Amino acid sequence: MTAASDKTGAIDVLVVDDDFMVARVHRAFVERVEPFRVVGTVHTGEQAIEAADELRPDLILLDLYLPDLFGLDVIPRLRTAGHDCDVMVISAATEADTVRGAVRRGVVDYLLKPFDFEDLRLRLERYAAQRGRLLTTVVRGQADIDRVLAGAFAPTPASTLPKGMSVETAGLVERALRAADGTLSASECAALTGVSRVSARRYLEYFHGTGSAEVSLRYGAAGRPERRYGWRA
Repeated sequence: MTAASDKTGAIDVLVVDDDFMVARVHRAFVERVEPFRVVGTVHTGEQAIEAADELRPDLILLDLYLPDLFGLDVIPRLRTAGHDCDVMVISAATEADTVRGAVRRGVVDYLLKPFDFEDLRLRLERYAAQRGRLLTTVVRGQADIDRVLAGAFAPTPASTLPKGMSVETAGLVERALRAADGTLSASECAALTGVSRVSARRYLEYFHGTGSAEVSLRYGAAGRPERRYGWRA
């Protein structure tokens, strides 16, 4: 992750999506999460490269299906131009080759469309926590380097939970998931732990975002499918 930072502590974001309405929604989502701020919204690969030159963002939310360039092809052009901004892929692409290509190009996260605000918020908060650790790391030897590399790929530890989340509640939700015979919905988890359904879902999505829990969908007769969570062994 880039170590660039401005004096305000804000994390500047460039939103790249070919759909104008989707880009507007993503911008609104990002602006609800501190310390992120959107400095620009563009709709093509060439515009993304030009905007990176002008705006110098810390993070780019990058769609892959752009009208002029495949999104992953934007990344090496950014690097050639000297930009060390981080990239989070926002796409409906599920092909294994595409995901592997994104990993090889060093993306910090990969979020599948469609998603809701909570899905993105948790990933942004995790990114901010990891970025903060990198900015404050002092390297004195191999052990420090090992900790930096491990932190860049490991789940966020309890000591750096996203803002507004507590270690105690995270522990309650984790124990409920571990003890469950199968999967839990947010409502079931709330009943087991005594927290609100909204809070339970936030912690469940946090564990999903860190890779500790997996999500499955249960379809009913009508309406949106129910998200169910299971602890990864």
